[in-house]
Amino acid sequence: MVDLKNVDLLSMQSQRMQQDRTTQALSAALTPILQELGEEVIAVILYPYLDSLSGAVLDELAWGLHVDVYDALASDEEKRQMIRNSYLIHKYKGTVFAVRKIVESVFGEAGKIEEWFQYSGDPYHFRMDVYCQSKGVTAAEQIRALQLVEAGKNLRSELDGIRLILSQTVNARVAAVTSVGSVIDVYPIGEMDTHKVKIATAAIQTTVVDVYALEG
Repeated sequence: MVDLKNVDLLSMQSQRMQQDRTTQALSAALTPILQELGEEVIAVILYPYLDSLSGAVLDELAWGLHVDVYDALASDEEKRQMIRNSYLIHKYKGTVFAVRKIVESVFGEAGKIEEWFQYSGDPYHFRMDVYCQSKGVTAAEQIRALQLVEAGKNLRSELDGIRLILSQTVNARVAAVTSVGSVIDVYPIGEMDTHKVKIATAAIQTTVVDVYALEG
């Protein structure tokens, strides 16, 4: 039985064919492709059953798959996530994609990478912003993330740090009411001073009589 993970096409050829340059070139080109298929076959067989595996079996599986910076004290779901991401991290090791998958495997959220020229940093340095919206972050997770990024980044790049941004979204209900009215001041009736007033009336009629002297 041929183990695709460790297959060597040239060694499977006859001694005569091993001396043929065309055979040597084809074997050199196809061997890594077949070895990669061997890794993918393992993923196809195991990944569909990860959700049904227990913690102890997950630990053994992670050891066999060479999962970087594996945390045996993590929850089963976190272990499954680390195992699922391990294949992609190994396949794309040294790339921005791998670093993002590493951060996602630890915090459950994809990170945003800023290159040194975007924030006036030192050449070939980078930093990350991670928006942790679903849960908080423990000190152990922070340490594991730094170790994983160090193992998964390319050798030239240097990590300045990971900024964790914790946020929570809530549904806010706002209502507006417009009220229009008038204010009328009503004062109590006060006591009034009253006096009796006597009014008398009289009718006076006057007649003017002119009297002249008699002529002699």
